[in-house]
Formats: sequence, C-alpha cells, structure tokens
Amino acid sequence: MAAEFATALSDFDADRFYADVMSGLAERELLARLDWIADCLEPHLAGDFPSMADQLEAAMGPELDPGLQDDDFGRFIHAVPGILAVRHGLENHRDRALDLLYAATKRFSMEFYIRPFLNRWPEETFARLEHWAGDENYHVRRLVSEGMRPKLPWAAKVTIDPMMPLPLLDQLHADPTRYVTRSVANHLNDIAKFAPDVAMSRLVQWHETGRQDAVELAWMARHALRTLVKQGHPEALKFLGYHTDIDVAATIQIAPGPVRIGGVLEFTAEIETYSPQNILVDYVLYFHRPGGRIGRKVFKLKQGRTGAAKLLLNKQHALKGNATTFTLYPGPHRIELQVNGQIVAEVEFDLMPQSERVSHSRRSLK
Repeated sequence: MAAEFATALSDFDADRFYADVMSGLAERELLARLDWIADCLEPHLAGDFPSMADQLEAAMGPELDPGLQDDDFGRFIHAVPGILAVRHGLENHRDRALDLLYAATKRFSMEFYIRPFLNRWPEETFARLEHWAGDENYHVRRLVSEGMRPKLPWAAKVTIDPMMPLPLLDQLHADPTRYVTRSVANHLNDIAKFAPDVAMSRLVQWHETGRQDAVELAWMARHALRTLVKQGHPEALKFLGYHTDIDVAATIQIAPGPVRIGGVLEFTAEIETYSPQNILVDYVLYFHRPGGRIGRKVFKLKQGRTGAAKLLLNKQHALKGNATTFTLYPGPHRIELQVNGQIVAEVEFDLMPQSERVSHSRRSLK
C-alpha cells in the first residue's frame, strides 16, 4: 500500500507510513487493523475531502479482473478508501463519497461502507444503487445486493425497510455471474430468517419468470432456503423437491467410549425407506450452555434419491475445545436425526472433559 501511494503522490513519505502502520498493527484484530491503517494514512492526505478522494482514487491499483465470475474478493488493505469516505464524506460530501465507493468497490467490496450512507441518506443512496444495479462491472452490481443485506455478518445494521431492496433483487437474480447471484441468495436467506413467506414467494416468482438459467436458479434456491431447510420449513422443502410426509424408520447410535471436549463425536445412523423419494438428512446437535440454556446447530449429512432400501451413514464430528466462535461446556447433550425436516431418531450423551467417563442412552422415534 505504501508503494501504491508513493507512486501516485510525489510527496508521499512511504517509509514513515509503513513504520507507523507496523508499530501498531500486530496487537489489533482484522477490522481494527483497517481502521488503524486509515488513521496512519490520514496525515499524508489532503485535509479537504474532495482532494483526499482524488488522492485515494489516484493511488488505487488496477480493477479486479472483469473477466472472472466469482471468488475475486480483492485485498483487505483496499478497504481503507471506504473507511475514509465514511469518516470525511458522509455528512457534507455525500455525492463525492459515493463516487469514491463506486471506484473502490472494483478493488475491494464496499459492502460495509455503503451502509452508513443508506442510514444517513436512504433515498439518495438507494437511487445510486438502483443505477448501479445495471452497471457493467459485476463487483458494482454485487454491492447493490450485498450492501443492503439485512443481516450482513460483522456489519453495522441498516435501518432501511428490509423489503425496499426487493425490486433490485428481482433484477439481480438473473445476473450472469455467480458472485452476484450468491449475494442475492444470501440476501434472500437473510430475509427468510424474519419473513419466510416473502422469501418463498420471491423464489416462486423468479421460477415463473424464467429469466435465470434453471440450473443456476436451482442453486440459488438451495442457498437461499438453507436456513428454512434446517428449520424443517415444509414449503421450503417442498420447493426443493423434498416431501415432509416421508415414511421412514431410523435409529442413531453413538460409538462406544467417552465423548470429550477436544475429541470426536462418532455416530452411526440407519435409515430405512419404503418407496423411491428424495431425501435430505441432517443431524441436529443440542449443546449444554451455562445457566441451563441449550444451544442448537444443524449440520448436513446426506442428500439424494433413494428407493426401498436401508442407508447406513457414519459421521465423525470434531468437538473443538478452542474454537473462538462457539465454546463447548461439559454436560448433557443430544443429537437428533432429521430427515426431510422431520425428527426421526435421537440419542443423548454427556460431554465431558478428558478425564471423565461418559454413558449414553439411545431411543428411536417413528
């Protein structure tokens, strides 16, 4: 980054900038590092935002390859123009700041930094996004969907009506690039968490219009309905070709021996079906939490088509003891077997530290 600015700005002190950044980088986490880089860059830039924006654009590297279709996220250091656009352009230089975000998102997604503008200037920013939805650069088109996601991970909340982006999703769902359609599917999955009927009706509408390739739309539907599928939502499962009134018999059994934090939960599931049908098999883990609370997570196990047959499925699930996003605690736990949204078998077990012993019981549901 120092080299980029030294090339663009004749008086840029690259050595000083580099030294300042590195002196405080190591102890910070990812997003705090980006803010720190912006802090260190500011003294080297013009004090007025329009001139600063010109400098930031002059130092931008080449645009991300427009010939690709996906997985071209860019480099995190190129998030800095977005940070400075919010800091110095949000209140008094809205249009110039949005121009800067437009240029910057072709190098690194500005999904975090468009959101303050949506909150502060909802109508004006939405008007820009409407225009950008037809842009020739697929990174700009993706920003339209990704930046307005109601539940974008790590990002600040947007206060616009969550149904406001739907007309733009109607347009973008037919996009030819997977990078855009994945964002649209993720956006619809966000909506499904609080308005499942809206998500379902949109997918039905898109299917009926036929503007997107059938294979791509089927992929989008699976991705958009993943939360509802985990919840056993009947309409979502039916849309994907799975019937919830499936006739099966099933058992689930944990391998002998203690189940320990830091170890592996190994189990075997046996499923007997009596007629040809599509099946979607998940397993649901219920975790003991402090204060008597119970955590719940759903994991994929098997999907496909089966006839009158028995399926024997084996799984080893790692129980990481040092995960930063989910902490395990000793105590009573349960695993359920879910087929086409229906719980068909379960088994209870005690999760213990390494030195303790465990027993478990098994029962079958029909």
